[in-house]
Amino acid sequence: MNVPQHIAIILDGNGRWAKKKGMPRNYGHAQGSKNVERICEEAYKMGVKYLTVYAFSTENWNRPKGEVDALMKLLRNYMKTCLKTAEKNRMKVRVIGDLTGLDEDIRTRILELEEASKNNDGLNFQIAINYGSRDEIVRAVRTLAKDCKEGKIEAEKITEEVLESYLDTHGIPDPDLLIRTSGELRLSNYLLWQLAYTEFYFTDVLWPDFTKEELQKAIEQYNRRDRRFGKTGEEDTNV
Repeated sequence: MNVPQHIAIILDGNGRWAKKKGMPRNYGHAQGSKNVERICEEAYKMGVKYLTVYAFSTENWNRPKGEVDALMKLLRNYMKTCLKTAEKNRMKVRVIGDLTGLDEDIRTRILELEEASKNNDGLNFQIAINYGSRDEIVRAVRTLAKDCKEGKIEAEKITEEVLESYLDTHGIPDPDLLIRTSGELRLSNYLLWQLAYTEFYFTDVLWPDFTKEELQKAIEQYNRRDRRFGKTGEEDTNV
């Protein structure tokens, strides 16, 4: 079976999962974060090399203050847990997004996690925090424009590859497969540049219930897709 090199996931449905169980939304987020660890391990065992998850978007700040505060507390705790998991499983962790919007102590923990795991040779694990794809592209273009103004690069020499090098995901291959849980059928401002030729898989399963078996289903569906990247498929068959 052809295992995707890079899988991106929109972790959706934590709050609804908790509500179904008569629990507060924050309980669902906590269980969802634990499931991230399980899926990281299972994905790597299956042969996945890169896994990128959408943990907190630029739009999530608009949620009720109590929920946002709880998510930030969960994020602080998760950074500690992820440090241990990265050491145990040899994960290389990288956080994408606008880190300037986060509290200083969270930024410090992120830098510590990235530094501690930078030489690990296991799963490449990317966490999108305070991330929005439009924001990412705007930040990239601002930096690129500044470099043009300072004479570091000529406007005529800007290519897709050059712009990609200014994105948060520079150096990371584009996702082969995007998974979104909970039945929602939209991208929610996630990796818009990077998903140009990615295969999409949507499932009604809520994120805390997303198991190894559900991941297997997604990969099996991926294997039934014909990825042509704009070609007809005949170019490689000499027909």
